[in-house]
Amino acid sequence: MTQLRDPHDTTGLDRDAFFIGGGWTAPATDQVIEVVSPHTEQVIARVPEGTPADIDAAVAAARRAFDEGPWPRMTPAERIAVIEAFSGLYAGAMVEMAGLITLEMGSPTSFANLAQSPAPWMQIEAFLAIAREFGWEETRPGALGAPVVVRREPVGVVAAIPPWNVPQFTIMSKVVPALLAGCTVVVKPAPETPLDAYLMAELLQQAGVPEGVVNIVPGGRETGAHLVAHPGIDKVAFTGSTAAGRAIASVCGQQLKRVSLELGGKSAAILLDDVDLAHAVEGIKFTGLMNSGQACVAQTRILAPRSRYAEVVDALATAVSGMAVGDPTDPATEIGPMVAQRQQERVSSYIALGESEGARIVTGGLGMPSGLDHGWYVRPTVFADVDTRMRIAQEEIFGPVLSVIAYDGVEEAVRIANDSEYGLAGTVWTADQAAGLDVARRVRAGTYGVNTYTMDFAAPFGGFKASGLGREFGPEGLGQYTELKSVYLETPAG
Repeated sequence: MTQLRDPHDTTGLDRDAFFIGGGWTAPATDQVIEVVSPHTEQVIARVPEGTPADIDAAVAAARRAFDEGPWPRMTPAERIAVIEAFSGLYAGAMVEMAGLITLEMGSPTSFANLAQSPAPWMQIEAFLAIAREFGWEETRPGALGAPVVVRREPVGVVAAIPPWNVPQFTIMSKVVPALLAGCTVVVKPAPETPLDAYLMAELLQQAGVPEGVVNIVPGGRETGAHLVAHPGIDKVAFTGSTAAGRAIASVCGQQLKRVSLELGGKSAAILLDDVDLAHAVEGIKFTGLMNSGQACVAQTRILAPRSRYAEVVDALATAVSGMAVGDPTDPATEIGPMVAQRQQERVSSYIALGESEGARIVTGGLGMPSGLDHGWYVRPTVFADVDTRMRIAQEEIFGPVLSVIAYDGVEEAVRIANDSEYGLAGTVWTADQAAGLDVARRVRAGTYGVNTYTMDFAAPFGGFKASGLGREFGPEGLGQYTELKSVYLETPAG
């Protein structure tokens, strides 16, 4: 078990094996992933890089565990007991888990200790509650006069592919329902964030998860592509970019392989005329800039009524310019670095693009934040005078950049909110909850908030349009890892 450490201490983080078949397995090659701190730009750990041969070994272990092992044949209650043990261990490791994620991808420790590890633990508890009441098998009256038994059986071997921005959050949304359903799993963590997955493997091992039920092989894009196309995989569960999701869906479609995709977003926060602006701005600081803007649900299009447009722009500029930017291990930090230099360059290119498109920077802009001379940082930026046709209003930037768009009337606000290839999240801010609920019903997004935004793990999460396929969380999320079987019984004589 990794021990609690000083937040700046990166000693002892190297790994030399994969978690395959219930134990630590030597890699097939000497290729390594260098985990680099986005704050110091220094290597903090080295772990083996998965290759197709390593994926083959992991899938073979998961296949044996599913086809021959005890896990799929246990009762739901027996599997629940193992996951309950895992939940207890996870609760004791949350501080350590949050610290690892801050080190490896730069998530501000304030956000990490709010969402990077507590939220995954809350998912475990929510799925346990759902599994205890889930309709694993029911008998219903048939139309032909005989009863029909309808069963939920595990879908098989699952490939779980999380991104780097909220690694444990997105791993847990796949691994826990898959395990409760009786599936076995191969997890491919992103190369930027492999360290938290190693700690999770230790906790699963301690909890008594049988050999081969969970296997973990970090790797890059080629490794992931091999896993997706592997004939031993029955279902792929992916969180990441829409472009990657389309490629995965194409492979799964050709193989008739089950797939669920949680993809990108370009969500809108609508401020109505009667908005309490101070309350809305505090909410938008979180919904738009959480995790330094590296969040699929980030509401980065701010739709403001023209009658209050200047007031909204000024309030957002004041709030964002006052946010603390810097060392992610500092509890006062609100905006940390981008995960990698390429991400810093990507976000900076969008800031330059916004200026060239004619949008007006009211705070932030290009260049390093004040007081910082290293790290992959971007100045949190607010654009005004944004037209909905601009690329900064249409494309997912994945950084701390907000675009304020004016509208005339609620009809236009809804139209602008829906003018996107995405449909993942959104909010409306108003003194009239009924009016807010009316707006929520009209915006085509999978999750929506009225004067707030959160994720309730008892309810389904996912997107409309190019934001994905399928749902996570709630009974619907558990059901994604099952196949339905109908068993017809003999019609009674007479």
